[in-house]
Amino acid sequence: MPRVVVLANPHARWLRGMGETRRAIARARPGVSVTWTATLAALEEAARELVRERPDVVVLAGGDATYGRGVSALVRAFDAANAPLPAVALAPAGTTCTVARNWSVRGGGVLTSGERFAARATDRLLDAVATRPVEVVERPTLRVRDANGERLAFVVGAGLVARFFEVYEMHGAGGYRTAAPIVARVFAGSFVGTRLARTVLAPVPCEVAIDHAAPRLQRISLFVASVVRDLGLSMRLTYRAGEDPSRVHVVATSLGPRALGPQLPRVLAARPLAGDHLDVLASHARLTFPGDDGAWVVDGDLVRGGEVLVLPGPVVRVVALERR
Repeated sequence: MPRVVVLANPHARWLRGMGETRRAIARARPGVSVTWTATLAALEEAARELVRERPDVVVLAGGDATYGRGVSALVRAFDAANAPLPAVALAPAGTTCTVARNWSVRGGGVLTSGERFAARATDRLLDAVATRPVEVVERPTLRVRDANGERLAFVVGAGLVARFFEVYEMHGAGGYRTAAPIVARVFAGSFVGTRLARTVLAPVPCEVAIDHAAPRLQRISLFVASVVRDLGLSMRLTYRAGEDPSRVHVVATSLGPRALGPQLPRVLAARPLAGDHLDVLASHARLTFPGDDGAWVVDGDLVRGGEVLVLPGPVVRVVALERR
């Protein structure tokens, strides 16, 4: 019987109360134990304890930020002990769970953004890893460095990504049901120049340098570096993500609102952007913002200004319950 440990974030969207998803995690299963990690310090300590326990599978229950921080803590702990990293499973207990939807569970649309989907997918995942051998596949990560240190992650975005995130939070950060109408308004507004479209899509000062070369862009309306292909709502901007684990798919442009907004159909079709843009597999990407005016997003966490480096991270073994 597999030895399974669940590291659950009680601050994740569907784990804050005693709802269906929390009950799915708490349900007793042979060989499965649950540790609640309310702080980063608790997560780091739990990861160090797992080095001694050596489970077969570690389930990270939360959202995208939980996955990135959880994998970071596990890699640090197991690398320090020179021990092999166990397989990782991603339970979709957060608001959007983009990484889990790419790699582990089905459901990418607006109608699968509520707790019913989260609870059922989490229950199915835990039953599977507890009772039978599951398929495990190797997946790449990002190594992200800034003034606050280094972390492993899956998606880094700036420009419209950061501004969209700010608007999304102002509207309650309610998952795809909040995000989808905003996307529709920005897309429609880009044709006529609405205030929302200009706010989200207008270029901002930021240097982008690839593979230690001179900066390719001085301003950006969009920057994404990702190891997953679907960024949510079928946005397949980084359609080559994961193609080469030693490099990161980077897409960036300084196109303005009227040129950038109408490209939504190309993104949904996993086609390259039209017009002047950067679209490369990179081993090193650097973003530099002037002062503290800029903003960027890493796995749903908003960070202000400074400089950030995005590099290929280690490959991890991920449970693929419903492989794509």
